[in-house]
Amino acid sequence: MSSRLLSGRYELLEKIGDGGMAVVYKGRDRLLNRFIAVKILRPEFTKDATFVENFKRESQAAAGLSHPNIVGVYDVGREGNINYIVMELIEGHTLNDIIEEEAPMDYRKVIDISKQVAAALRIAHKNKIIHRDVKPHNIMITNDGVVKLADFGIARAVNDATLSTGSKIVGSVHYFSPEQARGNYVDERSDIYSLGIVMYEMLTGKVPFDGENPVTVALKHINEEIVPPSELVDGIPPMLERCVMKATSKYQTNRYANADELIEDLNNISFVTNVAGDSVFASSDYIEKSKKRKALEESEENGGQGGKKKKKKNKALPVIIALVLILLAGGGYFAAWKMGVFSDTKPAPDLLGKTVEEAQAIAQEEGFTIKQGKDIYSNDYPEGKICTQDPEPGAEAPKEGTITIHVSKGSKEGMVPNIVGMDEDQVEAFLAEYGYKLGNVKTITDPADEGTVLEQDPVAGTPLEKESKVNIVVSDGRGTEKGTVPSVTGLTLEDAKMRILEEGFEVGRIDYDWDNSVDKGYVTYQQYQANSLLDKGTSIDITVSSGPEPAPETPKKEDDSSTDGDQQSTDQPAEEGATSQEPGA
Repeated sequence: MSSRLLSGRYELLEKIGDGGMAVVYKGRDRLLNRFIAVKILRPEFTKDATFVENFKRESQAAAGLSHPNIVGVYDVGREGNINYIVMELIEGHTLNDIIEEEAPMDYRKVIDISKQVAAALRIAHKNKIIHRDVKPHNIMITNDGVVKLADFGIARAVNDATLSTGSKIVGSVHYFSPEQARGNYVDERSDIYSLGIVMYEMLTGKVPFDGENPVTVALKHINEEIVPPSELVDGIPPMLERCVMKATSKYQTNRYANADELIEDLNNISFVTNVAGDSVFASSDYIEKSKKRKALEESEENGGQGGKKKKKKNKALPVIIALVLILLAGGGYFAAWKMGVFSDTKPAPDLLGKTVEEAQAIAQEEGFTIKQGKDIYSNDYPEGKICTQDPEPGAEAPKEGTITIHVSKGSKEGMVPNIVGMDEDQVEAFLAEYGYKLGNVKTITDPADEGTVLEQDPVAGTPLEKESKVNIVVSDGRGTEKGTVPSVTGLTLEDAKMRILEEGFEVGRIDYDWDNSVDKGYVTYQQYQANSLLDKGTSIDITVSSGPEPAPETPKKEDDSSTDGDQQSTDQPAEEGATSQEPGA
């Protein structure tokens, strides 16, 4: 593979990375005569047309992002069954490697790295691109200390593909947000949450949530509170800790509304630490040491050892302590001001898509009151859900103020209303209100309640003449929950087992077979095609490589003493239950 030339231009030199979705090669662009990185999607992903299309679209969008803190995407292409992206070659290390070597890291370095990642996210978010997989493995640090965020295209493409096929959780479970864990709507605040987790790990050397399996970790993101980093490591500036805790709030509305706000707070923290120095965070220790020093000096004075000189130093001590206290008071006031303690406003919570009851509960928790406005037509939100609000989500609103909400009454006349999620018995009358008729009704096996509308054709918001028919697909209520079959070919046996169990399936029969092209211990075959839908709990059989088939031994000449009888072959692949004795062992 190292000598391959893609599109007659990109020469692959050596493999430099190997991940779950792609293999990365160092290459050379013969046209521009420069070194590059070429990321090639694994074959199992190229079989999914939806994924490939999303990958291509999002990679092209990422190619439009030009910023010093974003790994540049130069080209997106396909040759035969090979899908690849050509990127900037980074000479340096991943943040994951740096955390392993240095954590807990100096807070100044944490601030510097975090600001650069946030700067990359700011540009992406302004271009309507959500990363969805911010983690130390996707953050590169060049040898010059420049931070580079990578893998925008793949993160988005995978997420879009899974949103359309099932319940597969995307991203690294230790870093994703509660809304990702629930499979809910994500926005730029989801990326900020992930960055907050990265900041936490840089400061402490640990992620806040860990567990035996991804599901356990995901539930912790949803249900458990984060232990403040200062309880694990001393010397973390309180302002920086508050910044991390705000970024990792369970509720999107309580986080930073955008990357600009996060960067502003990080800049202010840098300013205070540069002016006040480390003493402002260890002042209580300093004062305690000063008291001990004073007691010692008084003791020496009473003993006639340099009394006059000690009195001079004691006169300066209160001044030093007063200066420290002033810095503390000033810094605390400044921090409180930045955190909004003295502000008359706060960001309005996001109530869009919620019912009135849900909105009232959220507003009460945030200290706002709800005023219900008009019921209006909306093609974006189903009937009964909030479709607009004033102030808008994230906009500054008076504390304990009022948020006016407008509830959707569905699509306006002349456009197909949304009926997905309704009960079949209600659909015909509901469509008649809009001048439409119920068409074909198809029933499929699904875990949703019996009679629940799963699909409609045409979809909501489609312009349609009156008296036209709308076809629906409903659930019979007898289905089992579906899962997305993971791709395990190319993984080690243990990794494959873990992936299968993570997705809610069982590990079935494990066979071993010789394979001249796949290293020993790696999966070469899986029973069901990757990314297909399958009932959860189903067993998936796999085949594991035993390495290259050994050359046959030269048969020995039989002598008179040899006995007749069948000889059992010892070079056949082992069956399940004999995994401890593989062929060729």
